[in-house]
This record gives sequence, C-alpha cells and structure tokens, in this order.
Amino acid sequence: MKYLRFLGNELLLGALIAILSVFTALSSYQSSLAGGEQNNAEIKGMQSLNDGNAEYLTENQNIGQDYNYYDNWYLNQTSNPDVAEYYQNDFSQQLQDAIARDPNNVWDEQYYTEMAATSTELFSASEAYFKLASDWNERGDKLQLVVMIMALGVAFAAWASLLKEESNLRMVFSFFAIAMLIFGLITYLGVPSVAVAV
Repeated sequence: MKYLRFLGNELLLGALIAILSVFTALSSYQSSLAGGEQNNAEIKGMQSLNDGNAEYLTENQNIGQDYNYYDNWYLNQTSNPDVAEYYQNDFSQQLQDAIARDPNNVWDEQYYTEMAATSTELFSASEAYFKLASDWNERGDKLQLVVMIMALGVAFAAWASLLKEESNLRMVFSFFAIAMLIFGLITYLGVPSVAVAV
C-alpha cells in the first residue's frame, strides 16, 4: 500500500484541483457557446420556415392566376384575339416556358418545380438550420456531461486534500479524482464538432 502513498501528495492534489477546475470552466464555457449557436440556428430555421410558408402561399396564388389566365386565353384565342393577347401578356415566365416546351402538356412537373423554387429553397434551408441546431444541442449536452464529470473530480480532490496525509480515504478520493480526470478527458475528446456550413 506504500507505493500508493503518492496519491495523497499535496502537490498531486493541488495539480488535480487546478487541472480539473480548468477543464470544468472550459467545458462549461464551450457548452454555453453551443447553447447560443443552437438558439441562433433555431431562430434562423423558424425564419426560413415562416418565409417558406409565405412564399408557398404566394406561389400557389401565382399558379391559380396562371390557370385563370391560361383558361381565358384559350377560350378567347379564336373569338377574341385581343382579349386572348391581354391574358397571354400576364402569363408567368414559367408558364411561357412550359408552353414553349410542349403546348399540349403545359402543366408539367417542371412548371410546378419552377413555380415552387423559392419556397423549396427556404424549406431546405429551414431543415438545414434545424439539423444544425440539433447538432449544437448534442455538442452542448456532451460538454455538460464533461462539466459534471470534472466537477465530481474537483470534489474528490478537494475532499482528499482536507484529510490527513496518512489517511487511506485520502488516497481513495485522490484515485477517484484521477479517474474522473481521465474519464472526463476521454468524454471531452469524444464531443462532436459541428460543421457550420448552411
């Protein structure tokens, strides 16, 4: 048991308290940053989602207008060419392109895809932001786990330093402090990084 006496050494306990405290503070700070980034990503995700919903409604109105203009143009082509031309001038660019592609199949998939381009882009951005928020949340949770482990280590080291140097319990607490440091470092190294490209 004498070879374990170094566990009760004042310098070792002082170093443990210092190292564990630094890692506790660092992990806590990084967890706080992750929480802020998660919040930012969630706000941007909600903004993109709201904008996407607004654009989706606008795009549906534009499609409805195209239907209306096309029907009026089609009905007046022969009998009222001037009226037909009036409605034709109001066709969206997407409808004009669809007619140029195939006049017999105007309402093709490409037309709807092009009409919904803006809302689709915003919905995709919203999903990406929510995924980013989830990634930041996971990082923050893992860092909070590191904080808890390191704080336990500090507590063990502090209790050990309060006991007499000859006490076996001092060595036990010192051992647990070292174990918490190692476990905390392993957990810290396993904390996922977050790619911020959105």
